[in-house]
Amino acid sequence: MKFSFKNDYSEGCHPNILQALLQYNLEQQAGYGEDKYSQQAKDLIKEKIKKTDSDIYFISGGTQANLIVISSILRPYQCVISAASGHILNNETGAIEATGHKVLSIETEDGKLRPEDIIPVLESHKNIPHQVMPKLVYISNSTELGTIYLAEELEDLSSFCRKNGLYLFIDGARMGHGITSEISNLTLEKIAELTDVFYLGGTKNGALIGEAVVINNPDLKTDFAFNIKQKGALLAKGRLLGIQFLELMKNDLYLDLAKHANTQAMKMKNAMKERGVQFLSDTYTNQIFPILNNELVEILSESFEFYVWKKIDEKTSAIRLITSWNTGDEPVDHFIEIITKELS
Repeated sequence: MKFSFKNDYSEGCHPNILQALLQYNLEQQAGYGEDKYSQQAKDLIKEKIKKTDSDIYFISGGTQANLIVISSILRPYQCVISAASGHILNNETGAIEATGHKVLSIETEDGKLRPEDIIPVLESHKNIPHQVMPKLVYISNSTELGTIYLAEELEDLSSFCRKNGLYLFIDGARMGHGITSEISNLTLEKIAELTDVFYLGGTKNGALIGEAVVINNPDLKTDFAFNIKQKGALLAKGRLLGIQFLELMKNDLYLDLAKHANTQAMKMKNAMKERGVQFLSDTYTNQIFPILNNELVEILSESFEFYVWKKIDEKTSAIRLITSWNTGDEPVDHFIEIITKELS
């Protein structure tokens, strides 16, 4: 049976979560996220980010989180700025556009946005009122290319957005992996300080389902719950999400799981680098993009599942390998064994 490095969804959930769901299963609790476990989870998140005044909502998935946040924040004539590699552009079937908001894309080599990338977009949208109004900057940490924002980069971007009246929203589907990267100097506290909205992704980091949306800007809190309900994202049995995040937030399990995934990916990356393999991007998270000859790609595909991310030329391709919170040493060692044999 092949081992999957294809995505973060190949795994189930952490045993602590299953145990907690079973333990609390026969208790009666209030619905729609008003249960005590959801409240305890929210309190723990507020403690981690050191912002007691943030509003927190649990939503089942990343696409739902993105479309609900963006459609709630923006007026009909306003639009989103995103890197061309952004999830909302490439992997959400036009969900943002379906809510009535255009997405303006910017090509970047590393999947990150910087003030100098955004300035030309603002300059080219001054034909008021004939063009859409750029109002929200969407970024991911870690990005879709596995790269991360350092604290100074996020500080610069946050400052730029505030000076120019733009909201800053972080897609945190892989937030844990971003801040536990060996090169990261960001913390959840710092992210809460610098953003208007972000979310903590649980689905890709130990949960069955679930993302925790954190609203930091007081101006964006009003009536947010109405938008969740209208978009069909308000679970009647909301404790399903609350219990999961309560377990993930306890004893820093959320960060420990992400760090493990990063560590396993770096074992593979370092083994390939030692054998001269080049990479599409220099990543330090659980996503790596090695460039390999097509014959080796075929050999690896006999034992592993992964995406062929990009054809480089007739002979080589970049593949994407994703490790998870549950990736053990055995598949990683087997992967390294094949690489060592074929590249020796």
